[in-house]
Amino acid sequence: MSNLNTLFLAANGGAAGNNMMMILLFVVLIGFTYFGMIRPQKKQQQKRMQMMDQLKKGDKVILVDGLHAKVDSINNKDKTIVVDADGIYLTFSRMAVRQIIPAAETTTEEATAEKPAEEKQATEEAKPAVEEKADAAKETAEKAKAEKTQDSDSATK
Repeated sequence: MSNLNTLFLAANGGAAGNNMMMILLFVVLIGFTYFGMIRPQKKQQQKRMQMMDQLKKGDKVILVDGLHAKVDSINNKDKTIVVDADGIYLTFSRMAVRQIIPAAETTTEEATAEKPAEEKQATEEAKPAVEEKADAAKETAEKAKAEKTQDSDSATK
């Protein structure tokens, strides 16, 4: 019987250690949740708010639905923006802006768009020279064929 009491007392002492371990595990779980989820979300939201504060008329933006447009006007009272998408004016919430395209990227994209046009023009200018070379090659081939036919005709005679 005394062995039984000793066994229960030992079990009760171990239970206190298990409770402390459970509390420590719960604190670690809360810490992981905060540093792994809540804090990064707050940083992302703060960065987004800074981006919204830098938004100004004339900026090119990408909206959450993928629409590329240019900001026409900003209404700070209603927290809305009016965007110009190729002549169509649409009103959106300021939070609908996913990304502001920097001016440096905009000029790079425009330069890239102009470059193929310049290359196309250069190729069109080069086409007559290529066509002249092709015509000269055809004439040479025709002369060689004519000479070969004449040689074969004279050889058969």
